[in-house]
Amino acid sequence: MCKILFLISLLMIATTSMATNNIRPGLWEVTTTSELLAMVPHIPSQQMQQITHLIEQYGLQMPRIQNGAAISKVCITQEMAAQEVPAHFYENQSGCAVKNATRAGNDYKVELVCTNAQFQGTGVAEGTFTSPERFTGQTEFDSVVQGTPVFTTAETSARWINESCTLAR
Repeated sequence: MCKILFLISLLMIATTSMATNNIRPGLWEVTTTSELLAMVPHIPSQQMQQITHLIEQYGLQMPRIQNGAAISKVCITQEMAAQEVPAHFYENQSGCAVKNATRAGNDYKVELVCTNAQFQGTGVAEGTFTSPERFTGQTEFDSVVQGTPVFTTAETSARWINESCTLAR
């Protein structure tokens, strides 16, 4: 189950990372919901510590998880906001590669291919920029996590909070 939570964290990144074109740079709050996140309260504290350590190894911060939703803060820099597709984020942070990234108006779609020590799989992240300060999206990911097939979906919404990128939780 701890590997599934790690996968969900990567799904949050996938959807969040695409919110980087024609939006306001600064601090954003991202909320991701998933059936898998609803299982988090049933994970023993020792396993949660292992999950947190694993996520930190990827340079990420464990999101606050409550009521089946993960809530995290993400800093979008001016440089990130200017990029069409921030492929380096996927490759450097999650071991995923972006393929067939498309954008039409306010809608985007990205195919992901991930191969790393924790999991292998493919997925699709897509969504809509509803304004320069909000976006919504969804992610589907079909993977194998340490030999176990896992299919998961996640819904994401994000809102701009502040010009300052102080990542206070």
